[in-house]
Amino acid sequence: MKLAERIGLVPPSLTLSITAKGKAMRAEGIDVYAFSAGEPDFDTPAHIVAAAQQALADGKTRYGPAAGELALRKAIANKLRTENGLDYQAENIIVTNGGKQSLFNLMMATIETGDEVIIPTPYWVSYPEMVRLAGGTPVFCQADEGNQYKVTPEQLKAAITPNTKLFVLNSPSNPTGAIYTPDEIRALAEVVVDADIYVVSDEIYEKILYDDAEHLSIGAIGPEILARTFTSSGFAKAFAMTGWRVGYLAGPVEVIKAISTLQGHSTSNVCTFSQYGALAALESPESPGCIARMLAAFTERRRYIADRVATIPKLVAFEPQGAFYLYVNVARTGLKSLEFCDRLLDEHQVAAIPGVAFGTDDCIRLSYATDLKSIEIGIDRLEKFCA
Repeated sequence: MKLAERIGLVPPSLTLSITAKGKAMRAEGIDVYAFSAGEPDFDTPAHIVAAAQQALADGKTRYGPAAGELALRKAIANKLRTENGLDYQAENIIVTNGGKQSLFNLMMATIETGDEVIIPTPYWVSYPEMVRLAGGTPVFCQADEGNQYKVTPEQLKAAITPNTKLFVLNSPSNPTGAIYTPDEIRALAEVVVDADIYVVSDEIYEKILYDDAEHLSIGAIGPEILARTFTSSGFAKAFAMTGWRVGYLAGPVEVIKAISTLQGHSTSNVCTFSQYGALAALESPESPGCIARMLAAFTERRRYIADRVATIPKLVAFEPQGAFYLYVNVARTGLKSLEFCDRLLDEHQVAAIPGVAFGTDDCIRLSYATDLKSIEIGIDRLEKFCA
């Protein structure tokens, strides 16, 4: 059978393929240390698991609304109002099969042939592919390493054309761990409003912040930018719920209704009892303590991996202020990112993600969402490889 042309537009995910290769080597008995997976290594908190188990016992196993359980949508809206300063109601929310589907659905519902979507580089691997699948054109805006790979208002303004429809903002960032300051967010919002375009703010890592870093949702700045904002997030990172596949998108009602129609003809509702676990994540008094314990572990690992990599002469990295990634410039090794990662895995059994997947071929991404002992051994091997 001849495949649709759209499939030829997108390559397989390098992050998933390298993670799979590392797992396959482990299955063969090879001692692999992985810095590749973008998921917490913690178990989902027990009270969230218990809530899903209770939902199963209560028969919450049937079809539900395509937009998500009303109780969960109300809880998400309340969270966004009280924590993020976003004036949303339940009707502004759709629950999706992970944060990834929220972004995919948004592209499918709003982007068409001729539309341009501005994506700062480095970017999460799926942003441009979603745009292409929707028929749009990704426009890459190369952020400067000296500015921690954050795009400036001047760069954003220069990238806007009459065909620009959407700007993708990710803070804290995957792959860099960088966070836009509140003043930087306000400056970007001014450009978006002046140009009369839309912005989608991917805030999946908002709970994973270090030192005095402050997260500001761009839609909270005022009613003009809120009307042009879509907020994407989920439960995977902050609550160690990657396999539960519960995310959400918030935005103008008419677009959320259109996305609900789209989802109704693709996946229908998100797993019903998973949504009750997500509801417990938002409403249980136990949740903040669970997040704090995970964050304490990430903070210790971040300190260790940043300090160790800083001692390796051929590697350069800035200290991340959010998420659980260290984005490392490897240009001084003389290797491009894919060759670097292939050889590192084959010769020293350490899995990392090549920066070419994120649009920068002189960098690699190291995830420190793994235990401290594994990080220590893995960095020892990385150091030997660079030497």
